[in-house]
Amino acid sequence: MEMYEYFDVTADVGIIARGKSIDELFVNSARAVFNVMANLDKIKPVNEVSFEISSNSIEELILDYLTYLLALKDIHGMLFSEFEVGIDENNFKLRGIARGDEIKEEHEIKTEVKAITYHLMEIKKNKLWEVKFVVDV
Repeated sequence: MEMYEYFDVTADVGIIARGKSIDELFVNSARAVFNVMANLDKIKPVNEVSFEISSNSIEELILDYLTYLLALKDIHGMLFSEFEVGIDENNFKLRGIARGDEIKEEHEIKTEVKAITYHLMEIKKNKLWEVKFVVDV
């Protein structure tokens, strides 16, 4: 089973990400978002950014995390390909690291992700953790 996949949404991109743990779910969600923008295999993890995020719910935490990564992309002019997170599920806190490189043509730029939305957002746990959300492109 793929750890992320896409579904059609009018004028946007829908993402379903999965993970064996909540941490892996967040990492795969970030990979899915950045894969919409560029070829992840072409982005070398030469620069690193560390951060902490707090939210009011797990849904808000994943939205805030992905939105923060988009802000880092814009502020630093970077694309990210490797992600690490440690999540405190009870207090909705995250410590993260994103690794990537300055945006270059060789990254095979695809499309710009403008925002992460709450539209259709849903997090559930069966065998695997799964999140469904939509990105505005």
